[in-house]
Amino acid sequence: MQRQAWEGAAEMTEKLGVTPDRTETLENVEVGQTPSETVYEENKLHLKHYEARTEEQHDVPILIVYALINKPYILDLQPDRSVVRTLLEAGFDVYLIDWGEPSALDRSLTLDDYVTRYIDNCVDVVRERSGQDSINVLGYCMGGTMASMYAALFPEKVRNLGLMAAGLCFTGEGGVLELWGAEEHYDPERVTDTFGNVPADFLDVGFALMDPVANNVTKYVRFYDNMDDEEFVENFARMERWLAEGIDVAGATYDQFIGDIYQENKLVENELYLDGKHVDLENIDMPVLQIVAEYDHLIPPEASKPFNDAIPSADTEILEFATGHIGMSVSSRSHAELWPEVCEWFEERSQVNVAAEPETPDSDDEADAALAEDVEGDENGPEDLEAGSTVESDGENESDRELEPDVDPDSNATDVGQVEGDDLTELSGIGSAYAQSLHEAGIGTFEDLATADPAELAVETDISPSLLEDWIEQASER
Repeated sequence: MQRQAWEGAAEMTEKLGVTPDRTETLENVEVGQTPSETVYEENKLHLKHYEARTEEQHDVPILIVYALINKPYILDLQPDRSVVRTLLEAGFDVYLIDWGEPSALDRSLTLDDYVTRYIDNCVDVVRERSGQDSINVLGYCMGGTMASMYAALFPEKVRNLGLMAAGLCFTGEGGVLELWGAEEHYDPERVTDTFGNVPADFLDVGFALMDPVANNVTKYVRFYDNMDDEEFVENFARMERWLAEGIDVAGATYDQFIGDIYQENKLVENELYLDGKHVDLENIDMPVLQIVAEYDHLIPPEASKPFNDAIPSADTEILEFATGHIGMSVSSRSHAELWPEVCEWFEERSQVNVAAEPETPDSDDEADAALAEDVEGDENGPEDLEAGSTVESDGENESDRELEPDVDPDSNATDVGQVEGDDLTELSGIGSAYAQSLHEAGIGTFEDLATADPAELAVETDISPSLLEDWIEQASER
């Protein structure tokens, strides 16, 4: 006993000696170090584009949709355990949605706002930048649930759908969260009526109580035991920072997500509607990959896997890995064994077939003959040719000309068919899609917006009144 006491005292002395250095590590550890740039902003949202790490890239990019309740750098936690870097090193062009944190004005944001506005706007940006009609979408946790909704509403824009620990099916096998969130036990509106937006601290307490000993005792004992291991302390510090930087959830979205998804299971039952639009699972006919964690206590495999049986896609796959909800994105073993399979799955389905270029006729006579042959071979006759494809008297094919918009170059119009005026995207939270909606409602200048009635404008544009009030206030200060 005396020897053990001396050994314990010596160990404590050693640990006290490294405490200042370890404290500095805890306070200053870096996360999310992969270089990126913001290529689109809307409200609090930032769409990040990551710097390529290979010379040759796949044609079809990947857009990562993360959950609303934490910061997305868990997918880029540290250089050697980064989902973002793994995808980049596999030759993918990677984009990620950083939602930011909703303010009190964002309390009325709904799932419809997040799915059919924010995600859709980001997808359109990625499609335009990549030149692809459809892109790969990878959703994690709640982001996977929203990604599945998006794929059902906009199937033509999603080439391949990856769902990572996504909560999709809640029929009694969804784990502790499903039990706690059951309608007979829990009323989400009591929370949002009290707080407005649901505080991150409120959510954190609930998650911690799912495994109170491990989350409040065991991990700190392990930290003490490994204080002399600098690498362990760095990893611990990164995870603790991420856990401490939770994000509030917009009140209306929280009510809708708990009520419609957890309590009534409307998504997998194909009964979910977002602002009157049916989230029809019959539209999900693209390839679907589910990545589930065997020991996930937040979203057990049973809350994800049955989804594949509810969709018509003929190309579905499930990768189940022996790890937890967070381990699938940060553990070294996941990056060594799981993510190469994920990258291979996307790569096999991201090949773009380039059609062979038609042979160019050697002379104008051959070109005229080829055109005449095409017209004669059309059973509908030349009357069905669009005006832009007729041959003009000067011999130039009108379809080969670049069509220029009929817009006065001196005007302030921001797009074809829009009302002339100010660039409304200069206001925080207004992207190109929102600006288009405002222009279509006759709001072309800051003055128009400043004097608009938010309730009436919300009806005309289908934009959240809280967003409009924020924009109106900004416009009034111009």
